[in-house]
Amino acid sequence: MGINVSRNADLAANEWLQRFVGRQHIAHDDEAFWNGLLNYNIVMPENSQDQLSLDSRLETLCQSFIGNNLKTGNFGSLITVFFEKATELLSLSDQESNMHVWQTFNALFIIRTLIKYINETGSEFQLLQHFEALPNAELVKAAEEQQQQQQQQVASIAIEATEQAPLAAVIVDGAKFETFIDALVNLIVVIPVKEFTYHLHLEAVNTLITLLAVHLFAQPTDKSIVFRTIYKCQHANVLMSALLHFVARMIEVPHTMFGSTSAGSFVLGIAESLLSIFTFRKQQDVLKTSNATGEELSQQFRTHYPLANQSLLLILILTNHCTAQDNAYRTSLFGCADSKDSPKQGTVSFQIDFSAVYETLCRIVTIDQATLLLYLLLHRNERFYRFVMQQPDLELLVIPILQTLYNAPDSNSHHIYMSLIVLLILSEDEGFNKNVHTILLKNISWYTERTISEISLGGILILIVIRTIQYNMLKMRDKYLHTNCLAALANMSGHFRALHPYVAQRLVSLFETLARKHSRLDAQLKEPADSAVFVNVSTTPEDMMQDLSVLEEVLRMVLEILNSCLTNQLVYCPNLVYTLLYKRSVFEGFRSHHAFQDVIQNIDMVVGFFSSRLQRVQEQRGELGVNEVLEVISKGASQWSSDRLRKFPDLKFKYVEEDAPEEFFIPYVWTLVCKYGCVHFSSESIKSVTTDIAC
Repeated sequence: MGINVSRNADLAANEWLQRFVGRQHIAHDDEAFWNGLLNYNIVMPENSQDQLSLDSRLETLCQSFIGNNLKTGNFGSLITVFFEKATELLSLSDQESNMHVWQTFNALFIIRTLIKYINETGSEFQLLQHFEALPNAELVKAAEEQQQQQQQQVASIAIEATEQAPLAAVIVDGAKFETFIDALVNLIVVIPVKEFTYHLHLEAVNTLITLLAVHLFAQPTDKSIVFRTIYKCQHANVLMSALLHFVARMIEVPHTMFGSTSAGSFVLGIAESLLSIFTFRKQQDVLKTSNATGEELSQQFRTHYPLANQSLLLILILTNHCTAQDNAYRTSLFGCADSKDSPKQGTVSFQIDFSAVYETLCRIVTIDQATLLLYLLLHRNERFYRFVMQQPDLELLVIPILQTLYNAPDSNSHHIYMSLIVLLILSEDEGFNKNVHTILLKNISWYTERTISEISLGGILILIVIRTIQYNMLKMRDKYLHTNCLAALANMSGHFRALHPYVAQRLVSLFETLARKHSRLDAQLKEPADSAVFVNVSTTPEDMMQDLSVLEEVLRMVLEILNSCLTNQLVYCPNLVYTLLYKRSVFEGFRSHHAFQDVIQNIDMVVGFFSSRLQRVQEQRGELGVNEVLEVISKGASQWSSDRLRKFPDLKFKYVEEDAPEEFFIPYVWTLVCKYGCVHFSSESIKSVTTDIAC
């Protein structure tokens, strides 16, 4: 290693590493050794293949470490060195700390690498054993003599461990591990993020993720000492505050790892060789590529903003585990407030600029992990929900979510679910449902179904949700997804206004498509069992009956949505009335159906009223054009009284999280950590990630 960049191929032969994993105890105050070991640069793995290559090069060294450390206690010495350097950093100036940051980072990288290896090949108990291992007294004495000989100073060095008695077994009380967690938290929350500290913060966050990854390889977290220690942390508020700040600020990764403080400095001399550690191209608004897929944007986010990416993933890990007990991290995230407000004392976990959080989420919400964070904040943090509802530029948040749904074939099912649930939560607010129809959008290039020069945000929202329902009918056939789509439309329906002609057509066409499918299924079920109508032999009559039942629920819901709009907003929706008149025949087969009779009567009454008016005008003027028909509808609407219609309860749906949500969220979060995180784990050893996304 030394002051040159290490090639992976050289690692196994490195003398400093060989001594560290060898049979000799190395005292924590052996400055010559630690300076030799920690003055190194290594090309960090950027993907799973790089990590696999590095792991294979380190395999022999790691095996030696496992075989010797419980006797030598060298891991404990390294951790003590890390403690000392991390503590000293808090009192050093920028000018003094540059080199110090570099060595602290290197120490932490070695620690994280060993934690990762033990997680993947051993057990949590073994990990804690190595943390707490104390050196054998004879090894301590030998190390003391060797150190004295090397420095030729017989009495000048005090070896702390010489006073310790030989240990036959390693006692695991977790004390050193707890101190280590505290040190990581201090690094993250106390040291300001600057160009030369950026990667130290990143490494501290990565180390916490690596420790929590014991979940992927070991026993359930309710029995995990690692989880118990991290979750009893007294600094949950300051840690969550720091992590959310890292996300909100979205600082780009520096050109060099540790920067420089003065010309000719040692760190400046090595910095140029570190450019290969993170491939970086200066590119403003890199995440706003309109034609990039969600996965491409996730990779860009990881590459250009790794600290924000990893902090976001760590927030999700901390808040989604241990939900059945007192989770201080979860409580902290849900209790944070806007720094511009003056909330009452004792009711707020921490304050942060909600504007910065909102703007960042608008930029990255097409990424899985950002959608999850948005969901948590909207669903659980009432202050943030109210803040979002007051924003005049809601299209900046909503349009990217709609793009995710529009590109459903490129997204995983979990991301589609979360995007829909976010829309459902937004639609619970009446102000949102009104405002989306006042925000006009021009030339939406990504919507390629039809060229629309101008449409309201509410209009495009309706189009995308309808498209999602139809996609689900063809591809996924998921009742839960249907329910969320229709619930969002239902919440909005009483506020539909100025619907674009195409939106009105798609609403009625949705019913028409479902009606045809209903008729086909109904006909098939009425055929004799041996009839050729049953083309698909794997589909039983029972399956078809279930499909028919679901279809009738959906049809009923669509009719209720149309009825709600006509009851509350008929005067403002002439294009919907026009489409209903034009497509009146699609409702004929359902007037006598017991499941639809009551709600379809209202639609019939509206259609009948405007049909008779049109007929009278036609008798006077002759054939009418589209504009003339709309004129008649508008004039008739001003004379229409909704009191004629049968009253139905307002359509109001509220999202409720299902029981045991961790069964969905925990595997999903860890899948995202494995797929989009900067830490790459051995997929062969992973036991817990079970979602449909490959790691």
